Amino acid sequence: MRVSGLNWQGLMEQLQEALPYCEVTDHTLAYFRYPRRSVKVNLPVKMDDGQVRVFTGYRAVHSNARGPSIGGVRFREGLTRHECEVLSAIMTLKAAVADLPLGGAKGGVDVDPASLSAHELEGLTRRYTSELVELLGPNEDILAPDVGTDSQNMAWIFDAFNEGRGTSISGMVVGKPIALGGSYGSKDARGQSAAMVTARALENDGTGVKNARVAVFGYGDVGSKAARLLREQGALVVAVSDRDGAVYASSGLDLDALAAWREQTGSVCGFGLDITGEELLELDVDALILAYDFGTVNAGNAHTVRARYLVEATNRAVLPEAERYLRSKDIHVLPDLVASIGGVVVNYVEWVQSHTNFFWTESEIEKVVEGHINRALDEVLELMNRHGTEMRTAAYTLALSRIAGATEMRGVYP
Repeated sequence: MRVSGLNWQGLMEQLQEALPYCEVTDHTLAYFRYPRRSVKVNLPVKMDDGQVRVFTGYRAVHSNARGPSIGGVRFREGLTRHECEVLSAIMTLKAAVADLPLGGAKGGVDVDPASLSAHELEGLTRRYTSELVELLGPNEDILAPDVGTDSQNMAWIFDAFNEGRGTSISGMVVGKPIALGGSYGSKDARGQSAAMVTARALENDGTGVKNARVAVFGYGDVGSKAARLLREQGALVVAVSDRDGAVYASSGLDLDALAAWREQTGSVCGFGLDITGEELLELDVDALILAYDFGTVNAGNAHTVRARYLVEATNRAVLPEAERYLRSKDIHVLPDLVASIGGVVVNYVEWVQSHTNFFWTESEIEKVVEGHINRALDEVLELMNRHGTEMRTAAYTLALSRIAGATEMRGVYP
């Protein structure tokens, strides 16, 4: 699924709703409206057939007012510079909501990674890193996994960055394999925050998690983790989807048996009643977890949504024009700045470990991540209740206030 609509205008219109609740000067907004740096790189790669193919890559750094920038590297067909710029701004906001000493960035390559062999994928990853090497570093810009990339890509980035320098600097990339200084919890943190935010919303409105009906659009690492955590609290996960289709069971899916089925077949399809992804989005459920990519719910399909809560377990899963319509129907969006905050928190934890060369246990990291998520959620809910706003506006209020403080204190150079 891919739609247009990821743009600065939509982001700025939503930010505008937060301005009455925070002291933000024109100076701060001038900084926020433009990425600090946005580059395009051409990436020649020798393919397995001996031909040279040139790919297009991007890297946008939105802000370093609060610290070095951090953000994912996505390998996605149709990726644009503008997409990277908007997502880098959202990363700036998300780091500020979590109160982390980081700014936002985003980048990647216009490519379908499934179309490449492992050797070609490695060559492309290394070439992307080498073209940006002078702009990267643990105190400059930190790369992370994103759509179409994983810990193996991060390992190649780590090696390509350090090989030519004769160094072993691990903090310039996060989401690495454990053996290379990666952190426990990297695959689970976004799903953890999505489940925590969903549970809090259901508890606050009196529904409770027990027997709440949940559907998950995008049953990968993030969606499956959120589903398992909610099931452990008594929720019924009635539908899930992957790239091949979706399955539904009115009494709830057996997630353990589903995991075994996926291991055997490579898909959720055939486990229960097969439905389409579009049909999943139309289900009458308490919570619909969106864990695919931006634009899942948009102006073209918002009118079909019947869930009470839409949970953005990935950035910008609900586009602004869709959110305005949903709000008029009393359907609430639990925004990415809170619901997917676990990802940037665990990346921060890995970055800190890389700096100190002191590594925490899995249980210690889980507690740290949980503490950051709960604190951010408490602060956003307090602002939400105080001002009578939607959760996204409250999150923007918190983020803009923190960014404004840092920007004003630093001033304008020269």
